[in-house]
Amino acid sequence: MKKHLLGVAAGSIMLSPIVASAQTEVHFWHAFTGRLGELVAGQVDQFNAGQSDYVVVQNHKGNYSETLNAGIAAFRAKEQPHILMVFEVGTATMMAARGAVRPVYEVMAESGASFDSDAYIGAVKGYYTTTDGDMLSLPFNSSTPVLWVNRDAFEAAGVDPDMDLSTWENVGGALDALKAGGEDCPLVTAWQSWIHLENFSAYHNVPFASQDNGFAGLDTELMLNGPAQVAHLSAMQQWAKDGKFIYTGRRNEGGANFRAGDCALFTESSAGYAGISSEAEFDFEVRPLPYWTAVADEPQNTIIGGASLWVMEGHDAAEYAGVGEFLSFLSTSDVQAAWHQNTGYLPITIEAGDATRASGFYDENPGTDIAVIQMTAKQPTANSKGLRLGSFDQIRGIIDEELEAIWAGDKTAQEAMDSAKERGDALLRRFESANR
Repeated sequence: MKKHLLGVAAGSIMLSPIVASAQTEVHFWHAFTGRLGELVAGQVDQFNAGQSDYVVVQNHKGNYSETLNAGIAAFRAKEQPHILMVFEVGTATMMAARGAVRPVYEVMAESGASFDSDAYIGAVKGYYTTTDGDMLSLPFNSSTPVLWVNRDAFEAAGVDPDMDLSTWENVGGALDALKAGGEDCPLVTAWQSWIHLENFSAYHNVPFASQDNGFAGLDTELMLNGPAQVAHLSAMQQWAKDGKFIYTGRRNEGGANFRAGDCALFTESSAGYAGISSEAEFDFEVRPLPYWTAVADEPQNTIIGGASLWVMEGHDAAEYAGVGEFLSFLSTSDVQAAWHQNTGYLPITIEAGDATRASGFYDENPGTDIAVIQMTAKQPTANSKGLRLGSFDQIRGIIDEELEAIWAGDKTAQEAMDSAKERGDALLRRFESANR
């Protein structure tokens, strides 16, 4: 894959005190650092330079969980930002936060800013809309998991880097060959629950939770301890025991290992492209997420990760007008196409995806369209349109604990997932009770 990045048309500007005092400030809290943080800052600078009525002030507030918690604490203290980035597992929590958020469709209608909910790709839009199709938050950085391949590591171990890796059965064979060829880190992963349970379930069209994974009601129960999930985790447990799967952490700690060239295969977000393309000094490529032929004849579709932008209550009309203009700007084709091409996040609008294809970007960077195809090739089912569960951030913490017990050999996959269901269901009942 060519290491190709498009420049973001952005430049920092200096505002004189006189001009700055005449502008309406819009505060935007997000969770990005590194290359992604630079790109967000570029978008903000571009917006600020393109008009003189508003100035967006962006602030990094920690990782996804920390940013969500900061927003909640700020609202209670009546110091909330106008726009808060919330990762997808916080969607149900934000929906239940009565009086704390203002739906995006209302903000856009009242501001008069350009907005067409039908412009957004269905796989993304559906996650953040009501059953009536009204958009609650603006899709921003939407990603889906893929398989990253270090071609140099394959060749060093004497393994064909062009081998078929579309199935976990084939990946298992590759791990055997890589280990035999001297590779110390055949497989590493990021976001273990998101990829190996949440997306695994959707990709194989099996439920992660009842009630359409929470979309149909709050009285949902986890179903992550089914035969398909347990079989996959059991295989990974054996790979961990054999030194073929190396566990590095709950979030994206494994990204540093892969970008440094230390691992051969990496299951990670499509948004890993931002860091991998800028840091990797080896030949890499992206492949579709593997599936088990023993579970499904063919894969269904993966689900999104990443985050959306929620508008907080408690501000005046002039400020919401600025919010509307900024969100409209972020959705424009040029901005979205550059964001998609630089980061690997999905283009949230149909037009941005079409523009990217027409520009020849996918031809010049093979595999960068895999995430889009993987998400949109099939109509989502009740099992594959996403997850909308209360207290899901805390439930993920429980799942992470249980997965770590599997990798360490302290529990079988069945024991761990049964425990995760019991503990997670207790949180779901509390959330249901609090939000009746």
